Amino acid sequence: MSAIKYYAIIVGGGSGSRMQSDIPKQFILLKGRPVLMHTIDAFHSSALDPEIIVVLNVDYHQYWENLCKEYNYLIPHQLVRGGLQRFHSVQNGLKNIKGGAIVAIHDAARPLIDPKLIDSAFRQAEELGTAIAAIRSGDSIRQRNQAGTVSLNREDIYLIQTPQVFKSGILRKAYKQDYRNEFTDDATVVDRSGVEIQLIAGDIRNIKITFPEDIIIAEVYLNEKI
Repeated sequence: MSAIKYYAIIVGGGSGSRMQSDIPKQFILLKGRPVLMHTIDAFHSSALDPEIIVVLNVDYHQYWENLCKEYNYLIPHQLVRGGLQRFHSVQNGLKNIKGGAIVAIHDAARPLIDPKLIDSAFRQAEELGTAIAAIRSGDSIRQRNQAGTVSLNREDIYLIQTPQVFKSGILRKAYKQDYRNEFTDDATVVDRSGVEIQLIAGDIRNIKITFPEDIIIAEVYLNEKI
């Protein structure tokens, strides 16, 4: 029997509007290189050596290829056309995965993901079918309802991150569903298909670059690794 294959689908569809930038956030410079390069580096550093698929809006394919030439960026990856929504982008990425595999889906704008977390998530998904990085809320939580707001037990609240890792068969079945507005991440899609979601401890440093100040925070974390 052949060894199990591992894949990473890195999804970058952000417009950069909240970053107050003219380019999508995955291309903004972080310590002298585009954010997306840091993200790919992390998966390339995984002990499980996943094949890397990068999903970008087709309008930015040439832009990205030019950046790779400019920075002499040679880490192998496959470039795939993005879709209208994140859901459709992941669908497009899945088309490039053949046979049984373990598939990690990750936000292009989370460049600080630790390769050890990637490895742990791959291993759990291989065993249990799913592995969703999440951190327990450290803040008090209130939920709005028609009567006002109600307090929730923060011990039961988890903040979801990526990577979100699944057996490929689970993902293929889940992504045969029609798109729904509630599908904000892959765990929601898989949960809707009837598969139980298993969490794995995430990392508070695994931030998503969303606002200008996030670049400053990310640089601080990167400096700590040196």
